[in-house]
Amino acid sequence: MSKNSEYGAGDIQVLEGLEAVRKRPAMYIGSTDARGLHHLVNEVVDNSIDEALAGHCDQIEVTIHDDNSVTVADDGRGIPVDEHPEYGRPALEVIMTVLHAGGKFDSKSYQVSGGLHGVGVSVVNALSAKLTVEVKYDGGVYTHRFDHGEPVRDAFTRVRDLRPDEETGTEIRFWPDDTIFETVEFSFTTLENRLRELAFLNSGVEIAIRSIPGGEQSTFEYEGGIREFVEYLNETRTVLHDDVIYFDTESQEIQLEVAMQATDGVQGSIHAFANNIHTRDGGTHLTGFKTALTRLINDYANKEGFTDDIEGNLKGDDIREGLTAVISVKHPDPQFEGQTKTKLGNSEVRGIVESAVHEQFGTYLEEHPDTAAAIVSKAVEAAKARIAAKKAEELTRRKSALASTSLPGKLADCQTKDTDRAELFVVEGDSAGGSAKQARNPEFQAILPLFGKILNAEKRRLDRVLENEKIRSLITAIGTGIGEEFDLADLRYDKIIIMSDADVDGAHIRTLYLTFLYRHMPELIEDGHVYAAQPPLYRIRDNGTTYDAMTEADRERIVEEIANGSPDQVQRFKGLGEMNPEQLWETTMNPDNRILKQITVEDGAAADRMFSVLMGEAVEPRKQFIKEHSTEADWVDI
Repeated sequence: MSKNSEYGAGDIQVLEGLEAVRKRPAMYIGSTDARGLHHLVNEVVDNSIDEALAGHCDQIEVTIHDDNSVTVADDGRGIPVDEHPEYGRPALEVIMTVLHAGGKFDSKSYQVSGGLHGVGVSVVNALSAKLTVEVKYDGGVYTHRFDHGEPVRDAFTRVRDLRPDEETGTEIRFWPDDTIFETVEFSFTTLENRLRELAFLNSGVEIAIRSIPGGEQSTFEYEGGIREFVEYLNETRTVLHDDVIYFDTESQEIQLEVAMQATDGVQGSIHAFANNIHTRDGGTHLTGFKTALTRLINDYANKEGFTDDIEGNLKGDDIREGLTAVISVKHPDPQFEGQTKTKLGNSEVRGIVESAVHEQFGTYLEEHPDTAAAIVSKAVEAAKARIAAKKAEELTRRKSALASTSLPGKLADCQTKDTDRAELFVVEGDSAGGSAKQARNPEFQAILPLFGKILNAEKRRLDRVLENEKIRSLITAIGTGIGEEFDLADLRYDKIIIMSDADVDGAHIRTLYLTFLYRHMPELIEDGHVYAAQPPLYRIRDNGTTYDAMTEADRERIVEEIANGSPDQVQRFKGLGEMNPEQLWETTMNPDNRILKQITVEDGAAADRMFSVLMGEAVEPRKQFIKEHSTEADWVDI
């Protein structure tokens, strides 16, 4: 058979309308897991934010309903409902059903906008089992309904006239399609974090969220904008100066805001945004900020004699140690890398940011010598620690601390050389490690037992962290190196699974490992390689059937609903080491039965603050967090 006869014109598929979105949803929203699900809400909210940026919206409200639907309502101008001249249908219907249809492609309707550049709300509609819209526009109230992205016939209706005291606006309610998404349950906390962030980035806009019937609710409005954002991020840190340094500028229709404050911590916290989108991979705005900051602080430090007793200039890492900063750019034509916008690519932005930082922050340093001295002294202290570490022997030199190519002695490696199949279980304790080694499938599962708690990476510089033998063993087993030597291409396992006891002490150990990975090897988390195993806390037997309970609440539910309050046996596992290998395999390690939680960071600012609360110096915020979450699961995703 010839090759041509296998592939012809008849094999070419043409996907019409929103069919392409339903066929390949990840191309449009990144994934179909919980992250992609919550991205739907972000897209609808972003339309309301665009109205606020244009000066037509003051209030936005998000409601999570008990039927796994979400409503987003605003008091903007309302989506136009008059007939579209090209399509001969209401503009509302065109916007909901045609990709790249919207008011964001010229500067007349929106000078600045976020979202997915005109595909946002139509993508939400395409991926919803049902969607309803109510629009208050041009003196009337209009409604429309959609079924799996398609407009319901004759559903577009003018319901009534607007009352004299009634404002315009849009209300969209959608039910995600459970045949597309892995889960359709929305997290109040995840949405709350994003909405709080949007309120910081758009001063004066009131954004509220509530859940029905749960009763959770929050309202955010920040007149101080990103200045208050920095204060919020630093609530659990000790600051070196009381005031938040802030400046803004506008050039070439590009708006820039910068807010920063130095702390005595070792972890920097810099977050960059472009058109309200958190650019996790940075871009030209972040590069411009870092470059100007390094040059400016070095110029000031050298001029004022701060660096007389150190060799060479301050490095960027020295200057950014303990610095909390938010950089927000609003661009009329942003160029992002990737559909979900993780990196800003506009080349002109770098020069604008560099110029603004050099001029305005430079002026601030001259006018506030005490604050300038505090900031520069902190950077010099970091430089001295770096230089001392570099000069020291094996324990304090990064490369030599990790130079050995031999794997840790306690590592029971797997047989496969296929990284995509390989899994590394990081297990606390020799007893649990021994059980795990017997329980595992040696073909693709490796076990690294690490006895005792590792160093708290939140409070220590990298040179001190690398003095910890357990951390060095973990880095060597993972294979990527760390810091300047990190290379994801050298990763030895597709899954790095933290496996600790299902109790409070186990949660603390898990948090210590996650803190280290988030602070010093974040690429592993960002690329989806880090997981937490979820071993059961109880095993319940009734009428010959075995049930595993992950929490106290699970145990109570199983006992009452399944065992009618009187099970044959309730066994509480004190730890992984108490399980025999068969139990550990069945409940926690068998890919067919186990529950793994992938560790993701959707909101970098929220994760940064959470680690500061849980692992930082301040005690009261940690007590308050534990008090508020004491009735929930004993650990949270970041």
